[in-house]
Amino acid sequence: MPKVAVYNTEGNQVGDMDLNDDIFAAEINEAIMHDVVVMQLANRRRGTASTKSRGEVRGGGRKPWRQKGTGRARVGTTRSPIWRGGAITFGPKPRDYSYAVPKKLRRKAVKSALTCKVNDGELLILEDLKLDEPKTKEMARILKNLDVNKKALIVLADKDENVIKSSRNIPGVTPIAANALNVYDILNHKNLVMTKDAVARIEEVLA
Repeated sequence: MPKVAVYNTEGNQVGDMDLNDDIFAAEINEAIMHDVVVMQLANRRRGTASTKSRGEVRGGGRKPWRQKGTGRARVGTTRSPIWRGGAITFGPKPRDYSYAVPKKLRRKAVKSALTCKVNDGELLILEDLKLDEPKTKEMARILKNLDVNKKALIVLADKDENVIKSSRNIPGVTPIAANALNVYDILNHKNLVMTKDAVARIEEVLA
């Protein structure tokens, strides 16, 4: 059972916490993590790219020259894909790129990503994280106390507007609720900062 230190907002260690083996010491499966990340990125695509086919380009109704006798290649329209100002051959059309992988695989991928953070020593547990008012300077001070100077994902048990508003102007810092935790965000941030309540919520859901 992995044991990690618990810190307060001043950066002082105030205790230790035992983590669930099934979640924070799971078997690491890079292939599943890759599949889930690709799915997440595909689902984010807007799919609005669009080009015009020869039937949609304006103009080109008249045959440029007669079929025979000119010595030039036969042409039926100036909007052919091989002409400047013409259509696009097999160009993109609006489409939905989203797809889903099984729920069990998504859970395994999250467990693998969390285990990677524990193994790499990039998981920080906070005793609590409460702010009386939205203040970016205060959040920056807390992160400095924790020696977090790179991209950080702050995981909260529940949505906290004060923490969210205090974090969103700090480059590389992303606040997120425990129920929205996902593989891409975990792997895309160097440091993973969780409150004790968030760890309990994650263990409750994934155990």
